[in-house]
Amino acid sequence: MQGKIALEEHFAIEGTLGGSEKLVGTATGWSDISRRLIDIHDLRLTDMDKYGIEYSILSLNAPAVQAVLDTKEAIELARIANDALAEACAKRPGRFGAFAALPMQDAGAAAVELERCVTELGFHGALVNGFTQRDISDSAIFFDLPEYRPFWAKVQELNVPFYLHPRTAVPERRQHYENHPWLVSAAWGFAVETSIHALRLVGSGLFDEFPKLKIIVGHLGEHIPYNMWRIDHRLKKLPLGYPAKKPMSAYLKENFYFTTSGNFHDTTFHLALEEMGVDHILFSVDYPFEDMVDAADWFDKTELSDEVRQKIGRGNAIDLFGLNFS
Repeated sequence: MQGKIALEEHFAIEGTLGGSEKLVGTATGWSDISRRLIDIHDLRLTDMDKYGIEYSILSLNAPAVQAVLDTKEAIELARIANDALAEACAKRPGRFGAFAALPMQDAGAAAVELERCVTELGFHGALVNGFTQRDISDSAIFFDLPEYRPFWAKVQELNVPFYLHPRTAVPERRQHYENHPWLVSAAWGFAVETSIHALRLVGSGLFDEFPKLKIIVGHLGEHIPYNMWRIDHRLKKLPLGYPAKKPMSAYLKENFYFTTSGNFHDTTFHLALEEMGVDHILFSVDYPFEDMVDAADWFDKTELSDEVRQKIGRGNAIDLFGLNFS
């Protein structure tokens, strides 16, 4: 399929590059991944042309701003990264768009930076790398907390999506991964940490207060689609004080969008599609941690009608972001 739109596609600046090296490791092609993170208009664009990707929405690598303990430094780093991305995208606005990096250490500052990026720089929304740390390394602040309600009010006011991207648990909180480092990041831990965060947002009543919020989650929903029935089923049976007004699945199907990033498997994809509906699944790659050839070749061949393939590969992104594409 030509004209695909991808939206979990990463870049880095020199000040954030090292964080991804810790996730990837030097023995797994880091030298190639690192140069692809820094590059935008050469290797990346060549692969986009080759594999039918017309437009990529770029975002800062993980954990980046979310791992900065000093709030003032986080605010400054977010601004530097966003300005760099805006400059890069301006060179080819028909091929690249941007998600804002946000200093979630300070909810007010994050709202201000999001508004600047959307209204002044033309960004499509924000991508945040999971929970944020602040002041001490043994910290993990989730965005369902009351201090973030004004931030979510701004997200709804601006009417832009918020991409909740994974990060690993901080070292001080990895007891359940002890002696099993292979579990910590993309193979398993990313899904665990991100799905817990997403379900916390739902269970907090956030979407009762802000019903127009749009949250994007990658990797075909970080295990969530395959457990929605059981989550609803058990919450009805157990007196646990669930505060939201509707079943969790109702919010997930209405307020959430899942992408194919890094999860190119027919069975998984079609189950997520059945649970979420065709309007809430979007194509993505997770470049450069995944290869465009794998994402595009799988998506172009998986069993779908032409109409559904066009919606997931292109049309849903046009609608969600209000893109001026035919």
